[in-house]
Amino acid sequence: MSYIKAENVLPRELIETIQQYVDGKLIYIPCKEKQEWGSATSARVFFRERNERIYETYKSGMSIQDLAHCFSLSEKSIQRILRDQRLAEKEDVESI
Repeated sequence: MSYIKAENVLPRELIETIQQYVDGKLIYIPCKEKQEWGSATSARVFFRERNERIYETYKSGMSIQDLAHCFSLSEKSIQRILRDQRLAEKEDVESI
């Protein structure tokens, strides 16, 4: 994240108002419209497909320990992914 000087983009009156609350500190101003995580890259698709592969591999008989080793994840992460995939599968079945 890069920073810009407030003096370069904000009116002096606004800077003085902000200084009443935070003087000489860094402040983060969020975007008006927040993008969903992964919407700007293919990360969301990559992780969804990876998690589906993990779940299918688990259902075919691979242990949590082996999955953790194979996918370079902790056993807790594998357990969380399996739990989430089971819930998603259950929701898909119930919506039919």
